[in-house]
Amino acid sequence: MTTMRCFILCCLLSWPAMADLAAGEEALLKGDYAAALKEFQPLAQNGNRDAQLNLGLMYLRGQGVTEDYTEAFKWLRGAADQGLTAAQSYVGVMYEKGEGVARDDAEAAKWYRKAVEHRDRTAAANLGKMLLEGRGVGKDDDEAATLLLQAAQQGDVSAQSNIGMLYAQGRGVDQDYEEAVRWFFFAAVQGDPLSEFNLGVMYYQGTGVDQDFDEAEKWYRKAANHGQSKAKANLGVMYAQGQGVPQDYVRAYMWFTLAAAGGDAVSSKNRDFIAGKMTPVQVGEAQRLAREWKPETN
Repeated sequence: MTTMRCFILCCLLSWPAMADLAAGEEALLKGDYAAALKEFQPLAQNGNRDAQLNLGLMYLRGQGVTEDYTEAFKWLRGAADQGLTAAQSYVGVMYEKGEGVARDDAEAAKWYRKAVEHRDRTAAANLGKMLLEGRGVGKDDDEAATLLLQAAQQGDVSAQSNIGMLYAQGRGVDQDYEEAVRWFFFAAVQGDPLSEFNLGVMYYQGTGVDQDFDEAEKWYRKAANHGQSKAKANLGVMYAQGQGVPQDYVRAYMWFTLAAAGGDAVSSKNRDFIAGKMTPVQVGEAQRLAREWKPETN
């Protein structure tokens, strides 16, 4: 009887806290940050890990408070220490980036591993990349591939891009160009610039897919619109040679100019070479197009 009374009393005592937390989360969803802060602060100070997570994220994002990474880290670390998976993943990110705490790759990897135990996809994607690079952990392509594939299957875009690269290179997995294309496509349709570029390369070369210059040009253009200088360089080559597009030295010069401005050294040489095949009027037109170029929305 005493045990039952204690159980009922404990439940009754927890209900107000749960109601306050729910009220805070509802206010947060509505964008009423002042109300959310009012609910979360006392709960977080009393050790409620969900409130600590929410309060930490508010400081991280500057929602209703001045953006403060140090304060964000304090509350997220409190929630992480209590085993909250999402908080462990965020703490890993903050250690990796040096936000609110001194950068420490080994600590980042440690917290990612804790979150990975509960299949957190962001932690799996980030730890997988660290394993590929040997940052904070020993380099391990096999484990990296396992984690990246897990995160990719859960929908993480960066992991989809990276596992595509591993399949293309045969690192940690058997080389499989068709699988590489499949994962590049999943990430590219979500707007990942590197995957758009890599998919363009695969179509241009006919690797893992039938060679298709039209498709290559389409994906290079998307990547170029997202700032990929190498995609701009490859568009210059396609216009210079008339691959998938009508041969057009003016457009080739424009793309080489844009790629060179983005740091692609080879494009500077290609631009100068193609200029030798153009009239001064054409060069002037190409320079005007380069000055006026703006990314397309796609």
